[in-house]
Amino acid sequence: MAQSDTVDRILDAAEELFADRGFAETSLRMITSRAKVNLAAVNYHFGSKKSLIQAVFARFLTPFSATAEAAFDDLEKSCNGKAPTLNQTLRALTESAVRTPQRSERGIAIFMRLLGLAYTQSQGHLRKFLEQEYSEPFSRFMGLLKEATPELSVVDRYWRIQFMLGATAFTMSSNEALRDILVNKMGVETSVQEIAARLVPFLAAGMQAKDPMLAPMPCNQESLAVL
Repeated sequence: MAQSDTVDRILDAAEELFADRGFAETSLRMITSRAKVNLAAVNYHFGSKKSLIQAVFARFLTPFSATAEAAFDDLEKSCNGKAPTLNQTLRALTESAVRTPQRSERGIAIFMRLLGLAYTQSQGHLRKFLEQEYSEPFSRFMGLLKEATPELSVVDRYWRIQFMLGATAFTMSSNEALRDILVNKMGVETSVQEIAARLVPFLAAGMQAKDPMLAPMPCNQESLAVL
């Protein structure tokens, strides 16, 4: 078995098992059994389970980052020195995600599920790895978001970005099931590209929504307070 084939089989098995079971619940023995390799091969190519987790993320994020950087370059050129709008920035990012080559049709769904797990499970080493390896495209995206939403405070922007990530992770990780429901209930076929296009204006509206903390107090607020 060629070395590159062994690595790909290990990564394929690892990403599927991590996405289905979680990081802590997936053992190296499960991965070697799925990949049909021995434990020595995993240790030789990756060294540890933590390094394997990082490699799973890098296999998607490295080409995605390159695609996103090129999309940001094109976007800034087309704007002729003006700051891109929020819709344009989000569209550049989402289109980069769906354009990034995948090894299978479930590629983006699996990755978005893994991204959600990176936040909900204790994987401090992974967040540190992502910050170190992909700080440039992430910082660039955050800079574009800040330019497009100058009215938001740092805290408001932080929370809205988390809400945006949550909506994106749920939608894209569940895209197969959501598409099946649409077909069964309404007889309408849709693509991942269309889902991403529909998601952008929703995310932009949420990012730009009026701050409820600054909204006028409802007329019935006093009575609610008494209750």
